[in-house]
Amino acid sequence: MALNWLGGGKVDHPMADAKRARQVIDELPASDAVKALAEITEWLESVNQTDGFRLDRRFENLDLLDGAAKNPQRRLAQDYLAMPRQQKFQENRLWTVSHGFWKALGDGYLRCIQDHEANAGGASAIRKTLPMIAARALRALTLQLKWTYLRYGLVEPRIWADLARLYQLAERKGWAAGEIAIYPGVHGSGTVQQEFLKALMLSASSPEGLPPLRQEIAERTVAHFSGAFSLSARPEGCTHCFDLAAPRAPMRMLTGAGPSATMRFFGAGKAFNDLGQLQARITEQGQVPPGVNLGGNYDKEVVAAVLRHVAMQWSDKPPARSSERRDTAGRITVVPGLTEIMGVLDPATSDALDFSQEQAAPSAESWIVVNVSDGGYGAIIPPQKSDWIKVGTLVGVQNEVSTTHWGIGLIRRITRDERQQRRVGIQLLTRTAIPIKVAKSGAGGEQQSAILLSTSPDKNGEIGVVMRDGIYSAGGSLDMTVKAKAYLLMPTGMVEDGEDFDWAKFKVMQRSA
Repeated sequence: MALNWLGGGKVDHPMADAKRARQVIDELPASDAVKALAEITEWLESVNQTDGFRLDRRFENLDLLDGAAKNPQRRLAQDYLAMPRQQKFQENRLWTVSHGFWKALGDGYLRCIQDHEANAGGASAIRKTLPMIAARALRALTLQLKWTYLRYGLVEPRIWADLARLYQLAERKGWAAGEIAIYPGVHGSGTVQQEFLKALMLSASSPEGLPPLRQEIAERTVAHFSGAFSLSARPEGCTHCFDLAAPRAPMRMLTGAGPSATMRFFGAGKAFNDLGQLQARITEQGQVPPGVNLGGNYDKEVVAAVLRHVAMQWSDKPPARSSERRDTAGRITVVPGLTEIMGVLDPATSDALDFSQEQAAPSAESWIVVNVSDGGYGAIIPPQKSDWIKVGTLVGVQNEVSTTHWGIGLIRRITRDERQQRRVGIQLLTRTAIPIKVAKSGAGGEQQSAILLSTSPDKNGEIGVVMRDGIYSAGGSLDMTVKAKAYLLMPTGMVEDGEDFDWAKFKVMQRSA
């Protein structure tokens, strides 16, 4: 509330005074990142909702709170990504605080721009700072996108609208491509256009097809290469488009797409070749090169898998479907994770599964199938179910037609539709899982349950096996027992390492009696 009587012109807010504002920062809890970020968010929302601030003072407060949030929001993000997904209460708390902070920060910078355009008091004092404010607002919007994707949520339309509005302003003012100091520090410089492209290229990288930790690596990859992305009013050399007048999620460019006054075309540009060079260096050196900040120290195989995913999405050739998808209606029964899957397999048979009412897993769920292909299913998840779901989860799948056999699949994509229904894409590894026993050759250890994915080798003479993580070794063979017969498995390569499983390929030889 502004107290303009008696000629004071003061704002009735603790942060109207610079000394008191600094005291607010000093009193933030230093040892509790969640509490500190929640308090900062409350102060941001309070400043955003209070009229009467001169624009230069409003910005100074936002800058102060933004700087104070750096360490707590970084620690909170690390805790979120490292936390087991089953801890739903804590996951929800960390997500809500993080997303709320980025929204409040973005709203604050947006208000500065709106008030400047309305020629509010102090507008002239921040005129030269406006490009930096716009860049920070764009970054806050990008991080709202990121936190939405981490939960496989539906992106709010306001985010695309605000991105478009900010970039249109930058183009109109003529400072979209000018280098500016966005934040203090060696790596704090960039352009408004670069920040705009970070949001668009993050969306174009299909983060909803990655588990949360790999989404983090993908977002950092986008940030690392953002200076080499391309943006144009013409489609040549671009892969995606975004309409500033009708903003929604960026789309792959259709053949023959033509320019318009508000259509912007973009793509990886030079960054595509730079990404390929980084992939080659990681393969050659066995580690991420110094100077490439991906937000943490990750296993090179994990980084390599993310870079392959990103390269596929950035390519001028869109990822092709392995088989045609057909609309349908029906249900599938799903059980989550290798332990649950092994619990419903009958080890006495090699080519059938028993899922009688007496043996049904407590966590079995019924999902609605909306489309099917030779490679898998598209399904809708009941709203009250499936807190365990994330991209990369192994699932057992039984359709309503074949009730004696179970397939094995991987969740590859999670999205939300306009009705907030969660939709998943499931890649089928096999339609008939075969329970087996495996043990490390010559180790004398106890045999462990695993799943054989086919009854005969593929065209390369290999079979696929899904087993508990830690059993597979690239340099060690396995003994396999199926239908009381013994076989020797020689490893040929890891296909995918999940949270609770390894999926690997082997050459198979029958042992002599």
